[in-house]
Amino acid sequence: MADHVIDIEGLRFAWKSGPQVLDIETFRVGAGERVFLRGPSGSGKSTLLGLIAGVLEPQAGRISVMGQDMGALAAAKRDRLRADRMGVIFQMFNLVPYLSVTGNVLLPLRFSPARRKAAGTDPQAEARRLLARLGLQDESLLDRRVSDLSVGQQQRVAAARALIGSPSLVIADEPTSALDADARDRFINLLSEEVERSGASLLFVSHDASLAGLFTRAVDLMAMNKAGAPA
Repeated sequence: MADHVIDIEGLRFAWKSGPQVLDIETFRVGAGERVFLRGPSGSGKSTLLGLIAGVLEPQAGRISVMGQDMGALAAAKRDRLRADRMGVIFQMFNLVPYLSVTGNVLLPLRFSPARRKAAGTDPQAEARRLLARLGLQDESLLDRRVSDLSVGQQQRVAAARALIGSPSLVIADEPTSALDADARDRFINLLSEEVERSGASLLFVSHDASLAGLFTRAVDLMAMNKAGAPA
């Protein structure tokens, strides 16, 4: 449906020659929703994100993202949709170590004219705004190599990179696992505020059930995934 940023029906996925990892009848995220998806390590959270992002393909079922049937799109078109309309915060951040802080944040704009246009006439200023909003106000940091930063600072750079260019969907895969509770909650609140400001949807994945109250809706992957469930 048009008001669903993510619409999954009858999803089945297994790695080659392995047992079924995901068996999900329905899963939907509405436009502007901030959804918390919880599940223990090994429950298939990152696999589900890979399917939503179009990096993986299911054996059965339909995955619609922003009205596009991912299974009906060629790989190049899935890549384009991901580059133009999705921002991803990876569990290990996946920053480019030899680039500066600002260079990492601006990286998505190199690959997406649509996000470059959405970033405005001064992308550098937008990068600085996002970094400051996420707690990196110190101008002396912006030209430093990202590998010189602390884990908490790298996490904020990764979030700014995901947010720049106003993607329609932001996906966060366990991005706060290395933070203490206070820093973690502050980060999630700031991320949620910035997503709300841009009108994007947020799918935040974690094993930590205590985070559920920071989001508009919580979903338990183990409850909806029938793969491996007792008969």
